[in-house]
Amino acid sequence: MLQAQPSTLPTLTKGQNSALKNLTIMGYLEGTSFLLLLGIAMPLKYMMGIPEAVKYIGMAHGALFIAYILILLIATSKIKMPLWAMPAGVLGSFLPFGPFIFDHLLKKRLRE
Repeated sequence: MLQAQPSTLPTLTKGQNSALKNLTIMGYLEGTSFLLLLGIAMPLKYMMGIPEAVKYIGMAHGALFIAYILILLIATSKIKMPLWAMPAGVLGSFLPFGPFIFDHLLKKRLRE
């Protein structure tokens, strides 16, 4: 029978868990804003001629992208992450669903 994984990572300190939680939250926000931009704002602009959605969602996505990269840098300095984590986090932010996949893979690797 499968057992649930613990919600916190036992090998990390309280400060490291906090940094990882901040990275997860910001990654989800950035990834969601990117999906909103691609799935709602861009079709509104190019199919219905409503460019305002791209303006506002794009601006929010840009701010969240910058914040995500900064929090990724901070988390990398606080947590002993694998060598692939920083470039994978940056690459993931350019791909749809990338931050979600990166978060899953990073947490899986940190549990090992």
